Amino acid sequence: MILQGTIVNVVAVVLGSTIGILVGSRLPKRIVHSVFQAIGLFTLVIGIAMALKGQEMLVIIFSLIVGTIAGELMNLEEGIERFSARLKNWLKVGNPKFSDGLITSFLLFCMGSMTILGAIDEGLGNGSEILYTKSMMDGFSSIALSSVMGIGVLFSAVPMLLYQGGITILIYFLGDFVAQQIVVELSAVGGVLLIGLGINILEIKKIKVVNMLPSLLVVIVFAWIRFTYFNY
Repeated sequence: MILQGTIVNVVAVVLGSTIGILVGSRLPKRIVHSVFQAIGLFTLVIGIAMALKGQEMLVIIFSLIVGTIAGELMNLEEGIERFSARLKNWLKVGNPKFSDGLITSFLLFCMGSMTILGAIDEGLGNGSEILYTKSMMDGFSSIALSSVMGIGVLFSAVPMLLYQGGITILIYFLGDFVAQQIVVELSAVGGVLLIGLGINILEIKKIKVVNMLPSLLVVIVFAWIRFTYFNY
């Protein structure tokens, strides 16, 4: 089954989020606040570690610039927030962190190299072992996230299914098109976005991370051009 790893990953996030929601409702506010800060610090550490693995700084910075301009022109962040607000009203969810939980969890679950490498491996027919490992990690992470951010974490499984599953299906039809070098630069850009997300979680400064998401597509193009035509 081509999407088996992604489906297992989605189920793990749904189960973990459900447990976290049940546990979180019983936690004192001061503990919730401290856990929230711990998640912010952890996000920063993960983002820095991923960003430092990038090797082509020009590719990364130009991808971020072009992608951010595109995201600002499309006003992605406002559009996502409107969609989240409508979804929250439709579901009659009172949690004010619904949008934050959805966006934060999606970025944390999907920006790492395990997502990309696992989806590529599955698309190439090399098995789902990477995604199975990722599922265990995401399952436990979703418990912590949903305990402080609520049901929005559970709903992050939907965009994760579309994003991660989309990569698998794309690779299934395109074959071994995405080189390891491109994956490294893509993960580095994802790391920069996670740094911005960590800053938001810690409430240091509000950064429109969602408007930077097109950078993840732009870096694939720029990296492919770099390694195809300027591979010296």
